[in-house]
Amino acid sequence: MNSVYILDETQQAIVTQFGKPVGDPRTTPGLNFKTPFLHKVQFFDKRYLEWDGDRNQVPTKDKKFIFVDTYARWEITDPLQFFIRLRDERSAQSRLDDILDGETRNAIASHELLDLVRSTNRDPEVTEEFMEEIEILSDISVGRDKIEKIVLEKANLRTTDLGVRILDFRFKRMNYVDDVRDRVYDRMISERNRIADQFRSEGQGEARVTEGNKERDLAQIQSEAFRLAEEIKGKADAEATKIYAAAFNKNRTSVDLYKFVRSMESLEKSLDENTSLILSSESEFFKYFKKLN
Repeated sequence: MNSVYILDETQQAIVTQFGKPVGDPRTTPGLNFKTPFLHKVQFFDKRYLEWDGDRNQVPTKDKKFIFVDTYARWEITDPLQFFIRLRDERSAQSRLDDILDGETRNAIASHELLDLVRSTNRDPEVTEEFMEEIEILSDISVGRDKIEKIVLEKANLRTTDLGVRILDFRFKRMNYVDDVRDRVYDRMISERNRIADQFRSEGQGEARVTEGNKERDLAQIQSEAFRLAEEIKGKADAEATKIYAAAFNKNRTSVDLYKFVRSMESLEKSLDENTSLILSSESEFFKYFKKLN
């Protein structure tokens, strides 16, 4: 049984004798043979492997410090060279840390922040009216996608003699360092407060215009109502006077009789049996006697 070993679809292997490789790498799945006791089989993964970078603080070309988190996918392309140079996956991960982290730092230090966070020069979508006043972003010359490809190409140049190939490299996350992020947040808050103050100022201006229009319309309505009321009162007074005059003209005899009766009643109350009254011919009381004659 020591002379036989099985290689499945996910594996590749080399055979060593006293720690030194013997023969060509075994990459075909199936049954394989070796010399018992003398030969030892070293298995390596044939699948795509994961590399997850550490979160590092890196300065950009425009002197802005950011935290960068990256990841990559890689594979073992030459098991024999891989064994000679790296021995195992743990050593390979450590070597990739040096290569990818170094190339990441070089790429970030060679480009401005705007190139690292954008991939195209498309204009930002304006969803609110107040955003129209926001300064249009400057055009980028490289872009995030191209920078990732640059890191990938340069890293693969350094791994050609290691028996591995990096398949893909991506920036997983970028963010400002704490003190810079606080300043950015303060600037964002200040900008939003400015926009809010602008909205309040415009709202107060509109409110004053509306209030002025309301006062003007109210005064106009009250003035018109007072004018109409006075016109109605005037017409009513005129109509009442007309009715009084017509009634007076129709009942003039009754009025004279009423005045006569009232005068007689006054004389009756003013005089008694012991009182003598001398009336002038011009007296108001005497005129009724003249009419009786």
